[in-house]
Amino acid sequence: MTNLSILDLAPIVEGGDAGTAFRHALDLARLGERLGYKRFWMAEHHSMPGIASAATAVALAYVGAGTERIRIGAGGIMLPNHAPLVIAEQFGTLESLFPGRIDLGLGRAPGTDQAAAHALRRNLASDENQFPRDVVELMDYLKGGEGKRVRAIPGEGLSIPIWILGSSLFGAQLAAMLGLPYAFASHFAPAAMMDAIRVYRERFQPSAQLDRPHVMLGFNAFVADTDEEAQLLATSVQQAFVALRTGQPIRLPPPSPGYADTLAPSARAILDQVLSCSAIGSPATARAAVRDFVGRTGADELMITSQIYDPEARLRSYELLMAAVAD
Repeated sequence: MTNLSILDLAPIVEGGDAGTAFRHALDLARLGERLGYKRFWMAEHHSMPGIASAATAVALAYVGAGTERIRIGAGGIMLPNHAPLVIAEQFGTLESLFPGRIDLGLGRAPGTDQAAAHALRRNLASDENQFPRDVVELMDYLKGGEGKRVRAIPGEGLSIPIWILGSSLFGAQLAAMLGLPYAFASHFAPAAMMDAIRVYRERFQPSAQLDRPHVMLGFNAFVADTDEEAQLLATSVQQAFVALRTGQPIRLPPPSPGYADTLAPSARAILDQVLSCSAIGSPATARAAVRDFVGRTGADELMITSQIYDPEARLRSYELLMAAVAD
């Protein structure tokens, strides 16, 4: 069976707040640990009313303290927003607290709009080679060495798996060149997925961390007892995507029956494309969708995200999906 992992955006729902989102994140991580999900990742986003995980390392420390075995990590840290030394120290701290459980996924997008990126002190004029240099610099801090003038403490000498995240061929090429595992954001930007997988596998160079390519793909799942119920649950993320694409990000709204029918054809086409890597339906429907997706892509692992308004329905979706795939 293909490994399943969890990507939690710590959704802030209408009528909710960030504290509640974090408590629900911990509930989900604990459920994932019991059910056999391999990882629980959180993602760095900024200036987003509906996403609570901006301070990703801090949120992961809370989740780590409330769980025992499941791997926790970033999917990902948007490295252009940070000095590599700071991230090496943050994740060195996490690995020191929760040894053998930490993953560090790195992306080159800002995870926000240009105004927030400027507020983060990001250099928007940096060239495309800066991200690879930053990744190598961070890896060098984790490798460490007594003779180095600048050292990541905690961090150096710790075994923290590095992942490259992406939604284009750039990340695929970098992950292949460095011999690192690759996670593709097919849960919201699937257009280049097959080309990126091909490039990564064809160009992969073994490294001390990894001897063969490892592909993780983002995948949406909305699973309920019936197809109709699952389709209703999915209308929350549909509304959020449309709001984001029109420049008006919102908190995750409650389901809206028949929502897609209210949209113009162009907006419906956008949703169909954005959510094309999804399982929406009953356990049988979801099982067929997952098997078809893995069969087409050869994914080594799926990173499951379920942006569902009701926290109990979200937990239930992850439970039904694992049971369906394991059946």
